[in-house]
Amino acid sequence: MGAHPSDLPAPLQPSQPNPPHLAELDRLGDQIAELSAHLEAATARLLALIREFDAREGWANGFRSCAEWLAWRVSLDLGAARERVRVARALGALPVLAEALAQGELSYAKVRALTRIATPEMEVRLLAVGRAGTAAHVESIVRGWRRFDGLAEAREATRQHAGRALHVHQNEDGTVVLRGLLTPEVGALLLRALDAARETLYQQRRANEAVLLATDPAAEAPTRPQQQADALALLAETALHQELDPGAPGERYQVVVHVDAGLLAEAATLGQSVLEEGARVSAETSRRLACDASRVVMRHDGDGRVVEVGARTRTIPPALRRALQHRDKACRFPGCKVRIAEGHHVRHWAHGGPTKLSNLALLCRRHHRAVHEEGYQVERLPDGVLQFRRPDGRPLPDLPAPAVVPADPAGTLQAQNAAQGLKLHARTGLAEWYGERLDVRWAIDVLHPRARREMGPSPQPDRPSS
Repeated sequence: MGAHPSDLPAPLQPSQPNPPHLAELDRLGDQIAELSAHLEAATARLLALIREFDAREGWANGFRSCAEWLAWRVSLDLGAARERVRVARALGALPVLAEALAQGELSYAKVRALTRIATPEMEVRLLAVGRAGTAAHVESIVRGWRRFDGLAEAREATRQHAGRALHVHQNEDGTVVLRGLLTPEVGALLLRALDAARETLYQQRRANEAVLLATDPAAEAPTRPQQQADALALLAETALHQELDPGAPGERYQVVVHVDAGLLAEAATLGQSVLEEGARVSAETSRRLACDASRVVMRHDGDGRVVEVGARTRTIPPALRRALQHRDKACRFPGCKVRIAEGHHVRHWAHGGPTKLSNLALLCRRHHRAVHEEGYQVERLPDGVLQFRRPDGRPLPDLPAPAVVPADPAGTLQAQNAAQGLKLHARTGLAEWYGERLDVRWAIDVLHPRARREMGPSPQPDRPSS
């Protein structure tokens, strides 16, 4: 689709006609500019589709994010895929910038930069920035904007840190009053610790409270503030008991699961599958953990007493793990390239599967869980290729089917845009720049909501004369 003469702004008429070869180059340049505008309009539609797909979690069929799915499905670099998703989400709240991209007035490069700082209140002013300058100008203003925001955030963080305090005083009756102000990250740490301590305390007490309430209906369960106070006491006792030493990393992060051998082999079998603290986990979770873990076999007599404790062994010996890591390099789930992965028995060792390289595959924690607890299946075909299947049995190929491309993709794109009512031409996305020097500080002073009250006045740059 070519542009109609009535749609084009009147060009500057040269004093002398251009030589034929220069006129041909001008036409070629116009074709490049016009097709670029069509591509920007198509990019707006693409981002709208990505936004809808992401909101409806169409990627949640074994992938951890929409970006990972895009990297697999359309072969984008993962960093570029993340940026596409970020821009798509941002444009959902920025209709003015989204419309400018859809009309081909702003390039994706400009919109991508502006969405890093744009808010619904500021997008009209930022649209003027995008129209007036080149992509390099827009990037410069965005960097200056973010530097200003960074300085403001640093000043705020310094203020919060300087204001941190914890006041403790004891009343005449011996009760202690606490009043404090913590920085956000320390406050989050305290809240997380209180939640963990409260859960630990009241997991142990719920059964006793149920018995107490059954025998004494007047008894009341502790209120949340009372539970918080009990949790803080537990934190203090634990810290003193550990002499403020959190322990070695291996001890701090070790999770112990007690599981019956029969339960590992058959989910329908009755038996225990519990954490050290007594919380039950599913049999499939135990199988996943047992794929690649330290294992201690304990034998019990008929009364449940331990009669034999074997030596601790690795499910996958170190030498075999090195060979597995060398062969697979990263998670083998289609589209996933996470390098920190766990060894998975394609046929579980509790079902008679051998612990050898041909029966092992690397899976990241997310996809290891997907295979064990979420219904995904994996098998090794006779030719050695791993075949993954969705929970409904449909195969999940390593590489998606290629998209169908029309014989004339540019013509098809132009026709689609014309059907949308878009009138795109060689000057649709042309910046309104006269060649003057960009003064980033002056631009931030004019545009940033906080600049006038937080930064000193700066001289205005020379403006081009009309």
